[in-house]
Amino acid sequence: MVLKGKVWKFGDSISTDLICPGRYFHLRSNLPELAKHVLEDADPEFAKKMNKDDFVVGGSNFGLGSSREHAPTIIKIAGVSAVLAKSFARIFYRNAINVGLPLLECDTDKIDEGDELEVDLTTGLIKDTTKGLELEANPLPQAMINILNDGGLVAHIQKHGDFKVV
Repeated sequence: MVLKGKVWKFGDSISTDLICPGRYFHLRSNLPELAKHVLEDADPEFAKKMNKDDFVVGGSNFGLGSSREHAPTIIKIAGVSAVLAKSFARIFYRNAINVGLPLLECDTDKIDEGDELEVDLTTGLIKDTTKGLELEANPLPQAMINILNDGGLVAHIQKHGDFKVV
């Protein structure tokens, strides 16, 4: 499972409030419209500038704050292929996998905005094709790859009738 795209870089402690601004709470039943405001408080132009399959790259503690599942959902709906960060808030991590948004933990210091990446979710190998660098991330367990391949936890359970670990 190899993903390719351009990097949009953010710093440490990107909260769910920065990802999904509370002032758009009224749009929570219209997720495609809400996705037009993804990460708006961290970068007001992000949703307009990014392209389908691009990557969001963060620092430490990405997704901290409230457990609103809308945050990873609108990142996915906006077209982001995966989020790479040094670490993730536990609830954000779980919500992202559940909605089918891939996440990888890795050292993001050498990755810059605008770099082109190839990310292998199965092996954890990250190739920065702009700089000719190879980085290693913790690969996702096969159970998570299966959930992502099926489009999220609900789709996975609908397909298999229950949660298949292997």
